Amino acid sequence: MQSRAQIDQVLGQKSDAKEIPGVVAMAATSKEVIYQGAFGKRDLSKDDAMTADDVFWIASMTKAITAAGAMQLVEQGKLALEAPIGNVLPDLAAPLVLEGFDANGEPKLRPARNPITLRHLMTHTAGFAYNMWNGDMVQYLEKTGTPAVTSCKNDALKTPLVTDPGTRWEYGTNIDFVGKAIEAVSGKRLDAYLRDHLFAPLGMTDTGFKIGESQRKRLVAMHQRGEDGSLAPIAFELEQDPEFHMGGGGLYSTAGDYIKFTQMILNKGRGNGNQVLNAETVAMMGQNHIGELNMTKMTSAVAFATNDIDLYPDMAKKWGLSFLINTARTLEGRSPGSLAWGGLANTYYWIDPARDVTGVIFMQLLPFGDKKCLEAFADFESGVYAGLDAAGQRAA
Repeated sequence: MQSRAQIDQVLGQKSDAKEIPGVVAMAATSKEVIYQGAFGKRDLSKDDAMTADDVFWIASMTKAITAAGAMQLVEQGKLALEAPIGNVLPDLAAPLVLEGFDANGEPKLRPARNPITLRHLMTHTAGFAYNMWNGDMVQYLEKTGTPAVTSCKNDALKTPLVTDPGTRWEYGTNIDFVGKAIEAVSGKRLDAYLRDHLFAPLGMTDTGFKIGESQRKRLVAMHQRGEDGSLAPIAFELEQDPEFHMGGGGLYSTAGDYIKFTQMILNKGRGNGNQVLNAETVAMMGQNHIGELNMTKMTSAVAFATNDIDLYPDMAKKWGLSFLINTARTLEGRSPGSLAWGGLANTYYWIDPARDVTGVIFMQLLPFGDKKCLEAFADFESGVYAGLDAAGQRAA
């Protein structure tokens, strides 16, 4: 790829200048890895150089994997996209909607008008919210003493909806319930189910909820962006003996492992010689499942965790079964109908079936949607498409 040097230069320069912490980036076609690079330090307070197989908390990049596991069970008839999920998860049989707070600050709740379905959960239209993008949920957690979802305590999932199911897109804890549904119908804990049915078949040996001994030696430190723009390592680790495995954000992984998953999507469900999903299922996961609804701007309610997120503000954005779908070509070169998402600590991926290309870029930095990290992602992605174009694989 002619643009390899160009990508190396921009990622190397950004990490050398401490604009971003260390970074690992990888791109692939359905057949082969076409770029990989590692730059900067694993921990800015230490001397260890970043390596391509270093381990990151991938946060919400867990969602697509959990959704793929659930779709295996849909194929087997053990789960159904349209059936009320309360049939499988009794806790969701009679959901309540938060309608604000009374004069004493007590939550005002009413029964939801529609049942929640698996499709609602996978598309973030069930009505669940994350406190970090919803001020009412911040207030609800504080008032009721409900723990944050990152505690991985079952009580963290006992929150009301903020909208009726199917009425709007709101990013939230939905996929954690998809993980619970997998457990309910498979009889396995989520970590074991994903290991047996996705990680082992795809050869993803460095991916899991628990950090193993070998992974810990390669674990990348979390960093925080200060108000002056400087970066500093901070203590951060998800609960290693959780009450529930967070299907919406609990995995640790490597760029090399995650690209095996995204290549499986490009390869219509096949990876490492194993067909883990039917081709029809993969195609369906990449279609718009929210109809006339659109993904909306995500406004930060917890500054430590996230910036405001407004990707491609001039474009209507749809949602597949756990994927963001862009409806027009992006400046970087991503084709319409491509799939993408990221993780809270500034990890990102995209999958472009039309151009047969996928990429992942991993950093470990809060808050999410960091401007410098998004610049690095855009530069990396642009470089990958420039390389494809130079190789004569121009977009049709």
